[in-house]
Amino acid sequence: MAVQKRAAYADQPYWGRPVPGWGDVSPSIVVVGLAPGAHGANRTGRNFTGDSSGDWLFASLHRVGLAELPTADNAGDGQVLHGVRLVSTVRCAPPDNRPTTTERDACGPWIAREIAMLSRSVRAVVCLGSFGWAAALRSLGAAGCPIPRPQPRFGHGTEVVLASGRRNITLLGCYHPSQHNTFTGRLTPDMLDAVFTRAVSLVE
Repeated sequence: MAVQKRAAYADQPYWGRPVPGWGDVSPSIVVVGLAPGAHGANRTGRNFTGDSSGDWLFASLHRVGLAELPTADNAGDGQVLHGVRLVSTVRCAPPDNRPTTTERDACGPWIAREIAMLSRSVRAVVCLGSFGWAAALRSLGAAGCPIPRPQPRFGHGTEVVLASGRRNITLLGCYHPSQHNTFTGRLTPDMLDAVFTRAVSLVE
């Protein structure tokens, strides 16, 4: 995907490799996304950086006090997250932004390991879309958190509390800030802010 450049970025080098998680190393909030955008994180090398989904996400994080800047243009822009880490279910940009089952399973151990490493500090997990929701449940289950049966279904604003040792971890469902959702009004800035405001209230 780093070979097929968008005309606006034709003179820029593309990262074109797996995109690691980024943000606070001991976060209280983790945001689980889908996959790197072909001309966003796949280009810049940092999650949700350089595309419209990231514009929505970082603007919201900034409004609720979780990001230093309201925008994220490139990996050297000075952006800092406060108590938050961004991770993706799939770490490479999939064709047509639609990860296959094979890609999901190949990347599964990576997100599971990252979630396991962060589970000591995390209190809230914001899942962007049903794909991120399912990945968070799988990863937290692998980290030892009991997952309810039947497995909770994704929904915007849905909350599920999981017991993890001496503390609880709350999963929060949120529509993904993709152009499909933001252009159609399915997701609004107020809706996105409400989810992150709720996440902040859970960890304070």
